Amino acid sequence: QVQLVESGGGLVQAGGSLTLSCVASGNIFGINVMGWYRQAPGKQRELVAQVTIGGSRNYADSVKGRFTISRDKNNVHLQMNSLKPEDAAVYYCSATIFSASVMDYWGEGTLVTVSS
Repeated sequence: QVQLVESGGGLVQAGGSLTLSCVASGNIFGINVMGWYRQAPGKQRELVAQVTIGGSRNYADSVKGRFTISRDKNNVHLQMNSLKPEDAAVYYCSATIFSASVMDYWGEGTLVTVSS
């Protein structure tokens, strides 16, 4: 069974920084794309950043220059700098994993709160 577990959310003042981490575990043969999504109250879930197995990175326009995604084996991290109140959301880790089959997996989410 494959699991994604996030950590690192919390409360931070506007302008501050947080680092989110996610580890994938279980019967994993390989991982293609790993990424972070977020969902704020009353809004749709949106892509924040993703990184492919080859190292290609993609960011939402709203976080370019402030957030950095990195990956190490089955771990993915999101360094978030210069946080703004509009960055507050539940952040979800996602990964396309080769296990018994190829599937997209999601973590349960970690809450990021940004005070103004």
